[in-house]
Formats: sequence, C-alpha cells, structure tokens
Amino acid sequence: MPIPPIIQVGNVLLSSDILTEEFCCDLAVCHGACCVEGDAGAPVQLHEIMDIEQSLDAVWPLLHASAQAVIDRQGVAYTDRDGDLVTSIVGGKDCVFTCYDDLSLTDGTTAPQCCLCALEKVHRQGLTTFCKPMSCALYPIREKTFRDGSVGLNYHRWVICDCARRKGSQLHLPLYRFLREPLVRRFGQEWYDELCEVANALRVRS
Repeated sequence: MPIPPIIQVGNVLLSSDILTEEFCCDLAVCHGACCVEGDAGAPVQLHEIMDIEQSLDAVWPLLHASAQAVIDRQGVAYTDRDGDLVTSIVGGKDCVFTCYDDLSLTDGTTAPQCCLCALEKVHRQGLTTFCKPMSCALYPIREKTFRDGSVGLNYHRWVICDCARRKGSQLHLPLYRFLREPLVRRFGQEWYDELCEVANALRVRS
C-alpha cells in the first residue's frame, strides 16, 4: 500500500518523506555549509530575537569584526524580501553568528575549520540558556504556521546536503530520528512518541 504524501500527527501536517528519507549531517565533508550558503539569514521568531540579544555579551568575542559591525548597524535580525524575520548576514552570505574552528567528530577524526554556530557554542559551554534558532535546529525540516494555528513541516532538499543523505543511508538513520532532540524541544516528547508510532505503522504498511 503506497504511503500518503502528507501525514498528520496532532495539529502538525508533515510530508511523509520526513519519516522515510535517511539523513545524518556529515560535517567532515560539508564543513557546515548550510550556515554560509544562501541569500538570506535563518528564520527567527520575535521571542528568539530577544533571546539572541540577551546572549550577545557571551557570544560577541567569537564573532568576526565584520559580523559585529553588521549587528551594530542593523541588529541581530532583519526582514527579508519575503517579509520574514531572519538573522543578519555578512556580505549577503554568512550568518553573523558563524564562527570557524576545528571540530572533533564522534569517530575520532577532526573536521578542520568547520563553520559552527557561535550561539550554540557558548550555550554548550554553559554560558547561555538559549541554543540557536529553532529553524536552524530543525534543518533540513522547514516549518510553516497556518492561519488556523496548525503547523506544516516539509523536508527541504539542498544539494549541499547530498553527503548527509549518503551518511544517513549508510547508517540507516531516518530524518525524524536524526532530528529527535529538536523535534522533542519544539513539539514535546508525547508528540514525538506518536510520530514514532506513525512511522512504525507506515513501515509495516510498506
């Protein structure tokens, strides 16, 4: 029996490929390119802008001087051409909160000069309570809120993530499992458990 293209869990509508596609970020290959590529910053909510501003003192020393200048001039976020609030960017490219460092990977290797999120870095050091925008944590899932309050989730395919699809396939790791932590943070453990039940049922059907 074919899997329907759209699945509903609670008040969340999601494309079924979130449950069926395999994905696992491979920073050793991509070096965090999703924080650099593109023509706009990461989508942010108003409450997240406040959280980011409260984190500025801790994150400021990690930011490049050009990023600091952008923040001084226009703030941590701006409204893009689609009317969405997004994080400020440098030179039409890098998010202002990118920083570069060697990253130790779980397999014992190192990804040299990997693009990292400075907000997440200071959070993991215990310096702030805010980690990073939810849109970043959920990527490659993109979220949209409808007028009736329901939420839509779509899997965004980007060529720079080809290595993540290869690694996910090698590990047999579905996208929703890879993003367990941010999905639980966004929608709660009970919702995520229901999502897993739906995914298991679809696997049996297929």
